[in-house]
Amino acid sequence: MQILFIADPLDQFKIYKDTTFSMMREGARRGHRIFACEPHELAWQGATVDARVKEIRLTGDADAWYEVVDKRVAALTEFDAVIMRKDPPFDMEYINSTWLLEIAERAGARVFNKPSAIRDHSEKLAIAEFGQFVAPTLVTRDAARLRAFHAEHGDVIYKPLDGMGGTGVFRIGSDERNLGSVIEMLGENGARSVMAQRFIPDIKLGDKRVLVIGGKVVPYSLARIPQGTEVRGNLAAGGVGEARELTPRDREIAETLAPILWQRGLLLVGLDVIGDYLTEVNVTSPTCFQEITDQTGFDVPKMFIDALELAV
Repeated sequence: MQILFIADPLDQFKIYKDTTFSMMREGARRGHRIFACEPHELAWQGATVDARVKEIRLTGDADAWYEVVDKRVAALTEFDAVIMRKDPPFDMEYINSTWLLEIAERAGARVFNKPSAIRDHSEKLAIAEFGQFVAPTLVTRDAARLRAFHAEHGDVIYKPLDGMGGTGVFRIGSDERNLGSVIEMLGENGARSVMAQRFIPDIKLGDKRVLVIGGKVVPYSLARIPQGTEVRGNLAAGGVGEARELTPRDREIAETLAPILWQRGLLLVGLDVIGDYLTEVNVTSPTCFQEITDQTGFDVPKMFIDALELAV
């Protein structure tokens, strides 16, 4: 196959942990040709969406990990699979990219995850569809309701709807210290919606990333464990990743969501689970392939490329 990855700049990859790199490596191992571009290199003219792409060869070197074989402008329909792996922020330019990819889809391109499904599944708000697995949660711009939610639950996490890597996540305890400031800052004085969730004490055991690939559940999660006094387990916020077998509750959540999300065109999803509760449904660029593979021996990149080959 010819596989195009739409991603962040290749020179920014930390290949010892990068999930997109692990996908590329497994694809190349099977003899597939690997191409890359960035979202700003997409263009639509006439009936065609194309991109300024580079074909790369993986060198096996830890530093100069790829070399460019060729550069050209190519229609997205020329590729057997187009993998959207651009990291958030999920801003207007990200949405523009999904619209361009949807135009390419209508012309016959095979895009994963499906662009409309990425748009339709807010990584924070998608949990609302699966309320049986969700801790008490409120999303609003109304500062009074955000305060009342704290008065009801006493220990609350506040976070923006468009953050990633734990950015902008605050815990407000029973003393209400900084409650007003956090609500004002996150909500920009009523201009932006804020998510409030009852604090889940099991965060001390880790924020578990459960991967779902092609409608099937990876049997291990990566528990991202907060360090010191930190409340965030995100690896980007200093959390330590520990691979674990799924608990019965993890599996119940994942196996309930897996066929639904796969039917909607989501080849790869990362579910975030704290204790017994689903907290996020990640559809843009879920990670943790290498950490789970390195710690358990379960080959997540192989499972992904297997699913991709079946899907196309």
